[in-house]
Amino acid sequence: MASTVNIREIALGILQEITEEEAYSHIVLREVLEKYQYLDKRDRAFISRVVEGTLEHMIQLDYIIEQFSNVPVYNMKPLIRNLLRMSVYQLKYMDSVPDSAVCNEAVRLAQRRGFYNLKGFVNGVLRNTARRLSQVRYPDPEREPLYYLSVKYSFPVWMLTKWVAQFGYEATANICRDSHMERGTVVRCNFQKASKEEIIAELRQEGITVREHPYLDYALVLSDYNYIRAVSAFKKGWIQVQDISSMLVAEVAAPNWGDYCIDVCAAPGGKSMHISEKLMGSGFVEARDVSEHKVARMQEMIERTDAINISASVQDATILDPKSRQKADIVLADVPCSGLGVIGKKQDIKYKMSEKRQQDIIRLQRKILSVVQEYVKPGGVLIFSTCTIGADENQYNLKWFLENFPFRLESIDPYLCDALKSKTTAGGYIQLLPGIHDADGFFIARLRRLEDGDEGGVWQDE
Repeated sequence: MASTVNIREIALGILQEITEEEAYSHIVLREVLEKYQYLDKRDRAFISRVVEGTLEHMIQLDYIIEQFSNVPVYNMKPLIRNLLRMSVYQLKYMDSVPDSAVCNEAVRLAQRRGFYNLKGFVNGVLRNTARRLSQVRYPDPEREPLYYLSVKYSFPVWMLTKWVAQFGYEATANICRDSHMERGTVVRCNFQKASKEEIIAELRQEGITVREHPYLDYALVLSDYNYIRAVSAFKKGWIQVQDISSMLVAEVAAPNWGDYCIDVCAAPGGKSMHISEKLMGSGFVEARDVSEHKVARMQEMIERTDAINISASVQDATILDPKSRQKADIVLADVPCSGLGVIGKKQDIKYKMSEKRQQDIIRLQRKILSVVQEYVKPGGVLIFSTCTIGADENQYNLKWFLENFPFRLESIDPYLCDALKSKTTAGGYIQLLPGIHDADGFFIARLRRLEDGDEGGVWQDE
């Protein structure tokens, strides 16, 4: 029993960090699981599921709690609020955990954390919820379609309103639905170190389930493993965790032998490493980021994979580096964004983002693009990408860029499989959508810097 309480307390602590201290869920969860590597696989899985599931369904959980509480969720003490959320998640979504155990452990945990006077409140809300959970009435999809989506899939209404205006209701529902789907871990194989057959055989020998990804020959989807850093193929540098959408950035960049490349917002470094591998030991890649901590992690990855044509360095992308003017054949600008394309992996993003914060991000993106475009040689290539799905940060910023700088869009069809080709890819960019494509939400555009005599870029709407 003590072990169970301890595990729930770990999960509660993680939720507190994420919701109250604005920490990023994937970072906190990774660090905690690394700290508790000695725990049984089942216990680690419990922690992950409770944390990720609570974040995934948080708006819905708050809706349920308020059916049985006379105190609004946002008037509760933060720890009690998160304790109720994770407990209601277990009641609704974890059939293997008895309702009595959920209620009893929550009461003990409230008392253990100093809220003795609130243990009756916690007990009452949870026991009422357990008895009447099946009677909860949710918003009507016909009369309140956006509110229905918001509660069913736990997305803010303001976000859904924007998506419905751009993509339509059905596509928006698919995006929301996809964020709740079980997904494996996508990895990129390094065929310079081992063949595809060798990599798959080694993974399967460790009991890992492997699926080949339909978009790229060197991409695999893994499931049924405990800890990626303990996987032999990972330790040998044969595979690197990276979503397919991120791999497509290097495909669209299409580096030639000997190219000099600058990745201006490189962390965590997957795209830089991918470019490095595509150069086959030639050329050079500068992987830059503003954070010393992130640069240190990239350097660790470079050393683990024995890459020889790449370096990691600290550099603020908003500040011009005069030595880099017209130095690069390729500049990767995977700029900071709202991250709404990767909500399936980082559920807390949808709660931390707001319309005001998004406008601040758009201004930052434009500042970075206006600086780093100077690093591209005449005739060189700029790759502009984000891991989000809204036109404000993607198509509208691309239009602004073409109106202000000497670049033109180039077709990216030569670099994509047939399943991804469309009118926009022929025009120079792609918007990947969760629930529509087998990938994270991602935007990629290929722009070539004009040389003397070239005509400027022309924007075409979808």
